[in-house]
Amino acid sequence: MRSMRRASLAALATIALIGGALTATDIATAAPGDFVVRGSVNQVYLLDATAGQGVELVAGANKVVGTGTVDTAGSFAWRELDPGSYTVRTTSGRAASKAATVTDYDDPAPAPSFYSGQTLDKGFGYITTRDGTTLSANVTFPPGTGPFPTVVEYSGYDPSNPKNTVMAQLYTNLGFAYVGVNIRGTGCSGGSFRNFEPIQSLDGYDMIETIAAQPWAQFHKVGMVGISYPGISQLYVAQTQPPSLSAISPLSVIDDTYQGTLYPGGILNTGFAVPWAKDRAEDAAPYGEGWEQPRVDAGDTVCAANQALRLQNPDPLQLIKDNPFYTKEVGDPISPMLFAKKINVPVFLAGAWQDEQTGGHFPAMLDDFTSSPHLYATMTNGSHTESLSLGVFDKYADFLDLYVGQRVPTGRKAFVAPILASVLTGVSGLTMPTGTSYAGMTYGKALSTFERQDPIRVLFEEGAADGKPAGSPLPRFEKSFKSWPIARAKATAWYLSPGKNLREKPSEAAPGKTKARSYRARPNALPKTTFTGPGSIWAVNPTYNWKQIPAGTGLGWITPPLKQTLVAVGTGSVDLWVRTPGARDTDLEVTLTEVRPNGREVYVQSGWLRASHRKLARAKSTVISPVHTNREADAKPLSRKQFTKLRVELFPFAQPFRKGSRIRITVDAPGGSRPTWSFETISHGERVQIAADRKHRSRIVLPLVAGIDVPTKAPKCGSLRSQPCRTYGRR
Repeated sequence: MRSMRRASLAALATIALIGGALTATDIATAAPGDFVVRGSVNQVYLLDATAGQGVELVAGANKVVGTGTVDTAGSFAWRELDPGSYTVRTTSGRAASKAATVTDYDDPAPAPSFYSGQTLDKGFGYITTRDGTTLSANVTFPPGTGPFPTVVEYSGYDPSNPKNTVMAQLYTNLGFAYVGVNIRGTGCSGGSFRNFEPIQSLDGYDMIETIAAQPWAQFHKVGMVGISYPGISQLYVAQTQPPSLSAISPLSVIDDTYQGTLYPGGILNTGFAVPWAKDRAEDAAPYGEGWEQPRVDAGDTVCAANQALRLQNPDPLQLIKDNPFYTKEVGDPISPMLFAKKINVPVFLAGAWQDEQTGGHFPAMLDDFTSSPHLYATMTNGSHTESLSLGVFDKYADFLDLYVGQRVPTGRKAFVAPILASVLTGVSGLTMPTGTSYAGMTYGKALSTFERQDPIRVLFEEGAADGKPAGSPLPRFEKSFKSWPIARAKATAWYLSPGKNLREKPSEAAPGKTKARSYRARPNALPKTTFTGPGSIWAVNPTYNWKQIPAGTGLGWITPPLKQTLVAVGTGSVDLWVRTPGARDTDLEVTLTEVRPNGREVYVQSGWLRASHRKLARAKSTVISPVHTNREADAKPLSRKQFTKLRVELFPFAQPFRKGSRIRITVDAPGGSRPTWSFETISHGERVQIAADRKHRSRIVLPLVAGIDVPTKAPKCGSLRSQPCRTYGRR
């Protein structure tokens, strides 16, 4: 946790909030021993109490529903409360507070006058939410005189930090006013923080309505922007349906916190998800982001007061530890695919299959945006920042112009996009691909032209654009579709042989004779895939350390050379008959690759599964997309004697497998195939047997899409973004 000044802690113990921040006069006139109780949305906050004091939360006349001990900042918070009237009393002396009202998440929003009565000017300021909490915000205008089309970035990073100007410059150069707002409990915003809790969504509603009510906000409408955390936050806000929200543009997001990033296949992701949660907890500590203290030192008393509840932030690592299985209570509220149907504004979404952070599972929710009048999605191979690449930015900027700016797309994007690409990848001198020209069109004509285009775009072979430096953030070719999943995709199977081959037809070995291969599940046998070189994984041509599985610690199967070029777009399923004679459970990592005629092997995608989590949600599963329940009640150990069928989902991908190349899968213990991601695996050297015979038809099923023109020559090995190469070796 980031260090805090001792003087700051002492000051926090005397600070209280009431409908926002108390003034110095309010604090000075408070009688000794007094404390403040504030009702919120399904929460109650106690402030300005005596550190170490025992307290009780009382519902109605005399029902104790919670207890606690006041922290060193003089605060305590109760969460997940039913609406109603509550008081707080001390356990010694029985001093009691006045009644505080707790409202419900589903209660009506405040009247429009609540929002129009607030003033937010250029520069740093605060937005007041329905429970009186203030959110820090920073407003930046583009050149010219307003009103301006306006976009908002909302997250627990530091979007309201006046010195963080990167995103502000990006959007103001596109001609938008930019407002960066910190989620409650972060930066200079008040309240207590827990990742993606419901009150943050309602705060977002209040934030949107307040910003839209400002005289400088054109049309009194607001769009949302942001990548990763501020991309995900857009989904949470948009589900509340703020009347003044015009559109959202979530980039590099997740569809389901549990299965998409935190517990893929039921296995805890300790490489990215856990450290990310830990970092957010540290940032949300008092003065945790670092920029708050200088503001307080300069006289920002609101920012100082807003640190008061930070010690009441729940421990996210404990929450993760306590929930190794999926539960509706914890999992549903943080699964955007379950509430995407509530989003009723146009959506532009983009991301990468091999995203080393959020993971690339996001396309699973594209068909859930059933209330959005327009959903546009662009997907590509690449890294976490690929959603801002040159191949994406053209349509992205057009979307913002049309749906937020309500104007004909401007030429500003051609200036902004190459600069952004240079910052992210280190390559200068690139230009944005020529897109649709709207020159001479009216706004209505431009909008209808945009909307006539197929909304689902797949960019292929990002990094290998002809005539550009290898690794440049540009695709080699693309294809658009009307919907996702691709309607004409044909599920095509290859069967594992008793040897090392993938065949179009299953083995015809005689009944009763089980044919199986085995390996030892040793998670540390395969070195983790790492990357080195100037810059980061987002830069051009990082050098990957991606090794073959050591002998005896994994298995591989491969097709004969392909007789024609095949293009797979979507998820895949690897269906395996597994037995662990000496264990009752095991963790599996399946990796899909392309082996070229020259013996070079290209990474495509991976999937993971803890065998005890194999129970399928049958109503959701398809032949190419196994969906697991991940519920504790459905967990079941493996038989030591019988082979058990498991279906491992390959995360979404799009890959051309050219004529002469071979399709390969490998199976081993988790952790080595993908940069950044690693796992808390239960595998410890157990023997894993995989059967492939007439009775046990282990197979891989891929979604092949015909009618896509693929350049004949394969791209240079190592040029594809986030798709490392290695020398093929049989296992």
